[in-house]
Amino acid sequence: MNLVIFGATGRIGSHLIEQALELGHTVTAFVRDSSRITNSNENLHIVEGDVFDLKSVENAVRSQDAVICVLGDGRKGKVRAAGTRNIVKAMEKTGTRRLICQSTAGVGDSARNLNFFWKYIMFGLLLRAAFADHVRQESIVKESDIEWTIIRPVAFTDGERTGNYRHGFGPDAKDLTLKISCPDVAEFILKQLKDDTYLRKTPALSY
Repeated sequence: MNLVIFGATGRIGSHLIEQALELGHTVTAFVRDSSRITNSNENLHIVEGDVFDLKSVENAVRSQDAVICVLGDGRKGKVRAAGTRNIVKAMEKTGTRRLICQSTAGVGDSARNLNFFWKYIMFGLLLRAAFADHVRQESIVKESDIEWTIIRPVAFTDGERTGNYRHGFGPDAKDLTLKISCPDVAEFILKQLKDDTYLRKTPALSY
């Protein structure tokens, strides 16, 4: 497939590039700074651009089979929703249909999966702006008419790719570790390209 990845230099994005190329996909990495991409492959195309520039986003999504959004800006809460809005607009204008968007556990009914620390300390205080940005981001995606899947992973770790994790569990799920490795998040995102199980759904992801 032809894929474009927004947020390609982030913690998840770098693993997405590596794994997507392993699977034989042709990858367009949309980045602000091309020097941050160290991977070299004939099926990897690097496009420098600003996700706030609608025209450059349109050019990046045109003729793609799928779009992957793993935008982030730490605690600031200024990029995810605004950037995703432009991605959705560009997809609707160009006719690109499939979007896989990484949000976070804690949004919507998945809030019940969180423990006190994550619900009230991290998202309630320290990461409040980032969490609110994810909430806005999800609303933008859900209000669109594209074919979306929103992934809600728990806290990222730098662990290995295991392929062994829980997904799509309900708000009353028990014994969650509330952790998952970045490579496993990337693997699950790429699996959605050929699986409609979670089409227009919001699967959570955790060990």
